[in-house]
Amino acid sequence: MAEERTQQGKPADGTESHDPDFPEAFLSFMRQGWRDTELPVGPRPEVPNHAKRRAALAEAFPGETLVIPTGTEKVRANDTDHRFRPGSDFAYLTGDLEPDSVLVLRPGGEATLFMRPRSSRATDEFFRSRHGELWVGRRPTLKEKSTELGLPTADLTELDAALAELAPGRTRVLRGFDARVDAAVRPYDGARDEGQPGRDRELAIAISELKLVKDEWEIAQLQEACDATVRGFEDVARALPADRAVSERLLEGIFALRARHDGNDVGYGSIVGAGEHATILHWVHNHGATRPGELLLMDMGVENRNLYTADVTRVLPVDGRFTPLQRQVYDAVYAAQQAGIDVIKPGVAFREVHLTAMRVLAEALKDLGLLPVSVDEAMDPASTVYRRWTLHGTSHMLGIDVHDCANARKEAYRDGPLGEGYVLTVEPGLYFQPEDELVPEELRGIGVRIEDDILVTADGSVNLSAGLPRRSDEVETWLAEQREAGPRLPG
Repeated sequence: MAEERTQQGKPADGTESHDPDFPEAFLSFMRQGWRDTELPVGPRPEVPNHAKRRAALAEAFPGETLVIPTGTEKVRANDTDHRFRPGSDFAYLTGDLEPDSVLVLRPGGEATLFMRPRSSRATDEFFRSRHGELWVGRRPTLKEKSTELGLPTADLTELDAALAELAPGRTRVLRGFDARVDAAVRPYDGARDEGQPGRDRELAIAISELKLVKDEWEIAQLQEACDATVRGFEDVARALPADRAVSERLLEGIFALRARHDGNDVGYGSIVGAGEHATILHWVHNHGATRPGELLLMDMGVENRNLYTADVTRVLPVDGRFTPLQRQVYDAVYAAQQAGIDVIKPGVAFREVHLTAMRVLAEALKDLGLLPVSVDEAMDPASTVYRRWTLHGTSHMLGIDVHDCANARKEAYRDGPLGEGYVLTVEPGLYFQPEDELVPEELRGIGVRIEDDILVTADGSVNLSAGLPRRSDEVETWLAEQREAGPRLPG
């Protein structure tokens, strides 16, 4: 009979096709002489926060069972995996960061975390399996994980039986994260697509809308991520020479070092765009080089160890000073960003932030002689010709994802009002492509975006990433100070 295999083509017992056939003498020797240890775990301080979120989600679906997987490891190359990053909604509800786990939330809020427990010395798994402790380190026991997260736990091997008992019409699944779960609980409404069909889609929406309002603990996590991001930008500025070229990848790597040291990782692929690369909105190749006299755009954020991420963009003049034309473009973007930030408060429409910033940019484009129509005509929804030079929206929600709350309904997010506790980016930009013959030659290849992470408070807003300067003169002073301080290693 063919060996049982996982959804990624690997044996279910965690062995590999190239594993040797060990002699019995070796196996017998490996099973002897091991001392057992316990992990020194206690309840995490954020346990009550996660419990409140699960209770609110259960209340939204009375009498139903909700199944939320975190996802599985993904193969990078043959027998190596990408570094695992937990599913955001799962982490939001549990705080667990391990792969393969599944949260089952039953009617009334009773929860069970199905997880892969430690590979004890009771079987050969601890040294023969790719999940074994000698290969990947000590995993928590069921009891240890339960203590840490304040959640009842069960062995992952019991999951199939638990899922088989669920009533199809009274169960919802967060789909697309774990093929095993998706196959075990078929969509009740008969949908065949691989996304979130019908009733399951409502579960994804509900979680996203719960995430719109950040509690005090989450705000502290975001502030921590922003503070680490400030340090990362400082690291880059201290290593950026004013008089010679360096590669974009070097600067990307310097920031990544800070992200891995102070947090979990970068929150998204870092954008390091020197010169004309700054005009490419999602430039992630980072294979160019800086040049004195040009601008350097960097869109980067640290994801902290609880997976909350910053999202910050700054533009630096490589040689230390903006040219008059660079400064004119930069100051226009700064004015647009400040105008957007100034209107933020509870009750203001999410789109109002964007429209406010865009009018300032449209006026700047008119001053530059680029708009073919008046500012009012350009802002008309039937025209929006100003967007040739600023394609993207001004804001998105931020939290445990860089684009948080993405499954929320339009009326609760894009077409809705801001609420106290929301965190959003404000990031207007102007981009003059090198091939754009409708702009003067001296503007071509200039790209400027300024982005900050803004918390909506009861009477206005707070800039969580204010540790980095924004005004052009302040940026020049800050860059000089960083260079004078010199390179440093995280510590």
